[in-house]
Amino acid sequence: MSYEHFAYLYDELMKDAPYDEWVKFVKERLQKYHVDGNLLLDLACGTGELSIRLAEEGFSVTGVDLSSDMLAVAQAKSEGAGTPIPFFEQNMTDLEGHGLFDIIGIFCDSLNYLQTEEEVTQTFSTVYQHLKTGGIFFFDVHSIYKISQVFINQTFALNEDNLSYIWNSFPGEFPNSVEHDLSFFVLDEQTGKYDRFDELHYQRTFPVQQYTDWLKSTGFEVLEVSADFENTAPISHSERIFFVVQKSK
Repeated sequence: MSYEHFAYLYDELMKDAPYDEWVKFVKERLQKYHVDGNLLLDLACGTGELSIRLAEEGFSVTGVDLSSDMLAVAQAKSEGAGTPIPFFEQNMTDLEGHGLFDIIGIFCDSLNYLQTEEEVTQTFSTVYQHLKTGGIFFFDVHSIYKISQVFINQTFALNEDNLSYIWNSFPGEFPNSVEHDLSFFVLDEQTGKYDRFDELHYQRTFPVQQYTDWLKSTGFEVLEVSADFENTAPISHSERIFFVVQKSK
């Protein structure tokens, strides 16, 4: 998967994403479960939009992402916002050299980019190793309903003056997986012509119970599972599932 061009379009595409809702979710749960520390690791941080917002709320944030292009955007934004955040290019399945954190998050369905069960369980293990005792791990994933009913065999499109895209979603290789085939058309203001960039992205999800079993096997205590920022248990047509778990020992 390439993020070479996607990284520089990401913020435009995600301009309506509910980042403030994620920040609110984190702060409310930390208060609810009496977590006082502020050392926060933002895994798969992308262009740093959420990292910066969390830093502005007083968290001491470290960002990690696999894409050097995403991190270049994140670093520039962080410096411009006056919120110095250390960013590192690493795979979330294999972290090293970061010490222990009070909070670790994998937000914006980033965990769904892992394709195998082994990658997911290895990520859970790595997160566990980098959390302090009593620390909280947040992540959210697409539901099976969203993968199968909202994405697969659907076409999405955007047509704006400076940016357009056509986004087709197809069944993936694995169960409950999807391939996103995206074509972007970006205006070159110097020439007045549009440049085309193509990206192929893969996402996969698993049943809620499977995630829960893996988390418990890793050693986490599952504090709550909710859906769609509603603070209620997932139902059949929930689209985004939130997990809040704790390293209790």
